[in-house]
Amino acid sequence: MAPRQPTKRTGPRKQKKNVPNGVAYIQSTFNNTIVTIADANGEVISWASAGSSGFKGAKKGTPFAAQTAAENAARRAAEQGMRQIEVMVSGPGAGRETAIRALQGAGLEITLIRDVTPIPHNGCRPPKRRRV
Repeated sequence: MAPRQPTKRTGPRKQKKNVPNGVAYIQSTFNNTIVTIADANGEVISWASAGSSGFKGAKKGTPFAAQTAAENAARRAAEQGMRQIEVMVSGPGAGRETAIRALQGAGLEITLIRDVTPIPHNGCRPPKRRRV
C-alpha cells in the first residue's frame, strides 16, 4: 500500500476575530468539566474540556483538570482579543470554583458570575442511593 497523502483543507479558514467581551460557560459534572467561551451573539470563540486537555478516566473530574481546561480555553480566547467575560456556571462538579479562578488568572476580567444550574421543581425521580 502507498503511504497516505496528507489531505488539504478546502473549506474556509478560521478567521481571527477581534472580540473584546463575551460569555464563558462552565459545565461541571462529576465526571468532566467543559469550558466554552462565546461572543455576545453566541458564536463559540474557543472551548476546552478536561478530556481534551489530556486527562483520562476519573482524573477528568478533578479540580486541577478543570483549571487546566479553563486555562486552555482562556488562552485561545485571549488570542482572539477577548478581555472581559461573563461567567455562567452549571452543574454540581468539583471544578466549578477552580475553573473561574483559572479564567481570572489567565488575564480575563470577569464582570459577572451567574449560577445557571437547572433545579427541578420535583421533576424526575433521582437514582437510588449507592451502597458501597
